[in-house]
Amino acid sequence: MFDFAKARDHMVESQIRTSDVTEPAILKAFRTTPREKFVPKAKSALAYGDSHIKMDEGRIMLRPRDFAKLIDAAEIRSSDIILDIACGRGYSTAIMAKLADTVVGLETTDEAVDKATDLLNAADISNAAVVKGELKAGASEHGPFNVIFVNGAVTEVPESWISQLANKGRLVCIVQNGPMGRGTVYTKSGNQIGERVVFDASAPILAGFEREAAFVF
Repeated sequence: MFDFAKARDHMVESQIRTSDVTEPAILKAFRTTPREKFVPKAKSALAYGDSHIKMDEGRIMLRPRDFAKLIDAAEIRSSDIILDIACGRGYSTAIMAKLADTVVGLETTDEAVDKATDLLNAADISNAAVVKGELKAGASEHGPFNVIFVNGAVTEVPESWISQLANKGRLVCIVQNGPMGRGTVYTKSGNQIGERVVFDASAPILAGFEREAAFVF
């Protein structure tokens, strides 16, 4: 029988800690959240591998190294309210709920919302909720947010997301134009937006966030 607990510890030690993510609270969140419960059963053996996992719903679960580095870069505080965009089955929501005050997961269909909600309840996560909406629109009725997290790559960040950041808020995502993307942090200070690249990464671009092809005469 596959030892998921052992695989979870190995993921933390060989993929996360070795990628300069050493914050104890983050490591504890990864050690205590059963990643295999948030993927389709047929893919549970892949849950702790060093790769992105394609989900049945058209989402991806970011590989542990990239996900952990984005979490680390977000500098999540225990008082933070977080928007988790394209949360899929809710693994990212569960991890961040162990670090923050409240997490709002965002998905686009009733089926995805219900599935993530059921899995979060099964994991005894009580400070998170998943809501339905368009990804590009965000969830302004639940904001402003101290952190906005994006599960998947985008070619550019919608202004609607930036507008939903609280002052001093951080938006973390992988920005990808070409074969290599960059884990990037956008920080809001008054009316100014700072941008900082924190690591190189590559991930599938979220549906609807592809760069439009230029018209050629």
